[in-house]
Amino acid sequence: MIIIPKLNKTSYDQAKLFCPVVLLNTLGKLIEKVIVERLQFTVINNDFIHPSQLGGLRFKSTTDAGVALTHIMHSGWAKGKTTSMLAFDISQFFPSLNHCLLTLILEKAGLEPRVSSFFANYLVKRKTNYIWNDLISPDFEVNIGVGQESVLSLILSALYLTPFLYILEKHLKNLKIPISILSFMDDGLIIAQNKSIDILNAHLFCSYNVLSKLLVDFGLVIEYGKTEVFHFNRSHGIFNPHLSISLCLVAHLYTLRILGNTWVFSSIKS
Repeated sequence: MIIIPKLNKTSYDQAKLFCPVVLLNTLGKLIEKVIVERLQFTVINNDFIHPSQLGGLRFKSTTDAGVALTHIMHSGWAKGKTTSMLAFDISQFFPSLNHCLLTLILEKAGLEPRVSSFFANYLVKRKTNYIWNDLISPDFEVNIGVGQESVLSLILSALYLTPFLYILEKHLKNLKIPISILSFMDDGLIIAQNKSIDILNAHLFCSYNVLSKLLVDFGLVIEYGKTEVFHFNRSHGIFNPHLSISLCLVAHLYTLRILGNTWVFSSIKS
């Protein structure tokens, strides 16, 4: 792997501010692309992927997430409800995927045994080294993570999150918390609708706690500094509620930047 610093950072005194990029030969990349096409066809054809997963899949994009969010907001406004959203980011997502768990998920995805066996051999006992400028580290075993620049990383990450999303949805349903979920790889949205801001905050708070604990079971954690809460209301007057759910305090915003896109919600307030 080669280490590349992330752009536009004020300092580089933490490891997470650098991105390890996997370098593969051309033939290896071609083989991976063929495998990705087959995986995509199989898991989509058997409806294994959770409907809320919009990342790492063909014919899905960040625009779909924005359109879905806008539709949910408008449908809530038509019923006189405020739409509240909690945006979260999974810290060090790609380097943290557990290989053993991923292998089990591939078996559950309906793949042929020989395909699951291939990935078990492909992922286990892998070795890599780091290259940073002129420095080259010794080889060492890699027991977790997928290469972020590998074409396989997207579909494998989408598969890894699939059982997580189904379990999260079931837990929230059992708790009778009406929540919608949108997921785009390591970025996610928890969306609630109600006429009461207090009830919305309570729903988001409970959902966030369930989400955080479940992620830990999957070997993942939330990057708390990037967690944000937004309330979208159709009121023409001043709307600036106190947003406190033991996370961060967020004022009423007109512009939301998420999933690499900027959504100007003042243009759809009426």
